[in-house]
Amino acid sequence: MTDHAYPRPAGVHAIPDHLLDLRPEPEIDHDLLHPQPISSEKNVFFFWHSGFAKMHPYTQRNVRAWHRRLSRLGWTIRVLDRLPSSPLNVANFLNVSDPGTFPKAFVDGSIGGDHAPQHTSDLVRLPLLLKYGGVYADVGLMQIGDLDRLWNETIGNPDSPYEVLSYNIGGADGRDLTNYFLVSNKNNAFFQRCHWLLLALWAEDGGKVSTEGMHSSPLLKEVPLMSGEFEFDEDGRHYGPEEVRIMLTDYIIQAQAMTMVMGLVDEEDDWNGPEYVAKHVYAIEYMVGSQLINEFTEWKGQRAFDLMSLHLPGHGEKDTADQKQAREIVEACLSRSFGFKLAHGLIIRVLGPTLGSLWRRHAGSDDVPGTCAHWLRYGMVYWSQDDLPPALEFKVAEPLKRGPLLREA
Repeated sequence: MTDHAYPRPAGVHAIPDHLLDLRPEPEIDHDLLHPQPISSEKNVFFFWHSGFAKMHPYTQRNVRAWHRRLSRLGWTIRVLDRLPSSPLNVANFLNVSDPGTFPKAFVDGSIGGDHAPQHTSDLVRLPLLLKYGGVYADVGLMQIGDLDRLWNETIGNPDSPYEVLSYNIGGADGRDLTNYFLVSNKNNAFFQRCHWLLLALWAEDGGKVSTEGMHSSPLLKEVPLMSGEFEFDEDGRHYGPEEVRIMLTDYIIQAQAMTMVMGLVDEEDDWNGPEYVAKHVYAIEYMVGSQLINEFTEWKGQRAFDLMSLHLPGHGEKDTADQKQAREIVEACLSRSFGFKLAHGLIIRVLGPTLGSLWRRHAGSDDVPGTCAHWLRYGMVYWSQDDLPPALEFKVAEPLKRGPLLREA
């Protein structure tokens, strides 16, 4: 990346070059493909089943940006995979034959359904954090805010009460953590229970091979379905709002498990989820924190793509109406958002093309110098926000369930 004299928004400062890894991409990629052994909890884990080299270019750029920003500060970025000969195969980090770590379908490779790679990644993220600590993020997450500083003031600070970082849906009254950004020390009590519950869901009916139907598990009966009034037509069939809520709930079942543990009071296990959340979870409001482009464009992916593809006006030229909105989006993201999650997977069937799916379809469109997309990418690497994102002020909520985690109340 070179300096294209992009305007720096208020509330954002330049990062000194010595704190950034600004080497050419091939050298960055070499480090990503040959990371150092784990020696601390300053780990960032990603997962892509076929490995970093086979990732789409725009997600490779996402991961490189994490490395450029964080590696000089002691972080190691790893993209784990399932390639048999890869040093980054999950099997080199976790015991993939251990039934206490993975369900049978993962062990024998029988995970199926329309979203098998996503469900595989769901199953590796919590075991990695439990064993090693650090960050798990989706490859579609563009990091903007100062993660190192937030870590040092929360998870990495033994005097801080915070033990978990994530984004949360529903404001201070909601208990719905997103699983595309999860942060903790190793052996975290909350994530351990979330993973126990997820394994129990996969073990039902003799062992499941997909998440289909998990929404109806008696272990989750107190957790409502995902909200929303979405509907869509596909292959001559209409999917109504209730069907879509069920599909979304099954798709993101790990989030349902986390919500259950957040709302659980289990006296047998000496676990009080509502109190734990209020004391120990640093949650960033997810819309401003990680979905701001979608808020500006009303979740219309084509509109977001068109705006981000616009070039900034030349010297002496005035913004068009679209250029003005695109400028507002980039400035807002760089100054207010901690990240931006590019949406993929099932959501495309529900909402249509997303910014992420269109960047995938139009390779290189996110990296054209002089465009708003490139401005955003430039700012993600070279600039940092003056302030950290505020944590939602959780209160101790009413429990969803009183009773044992892995049995009906």
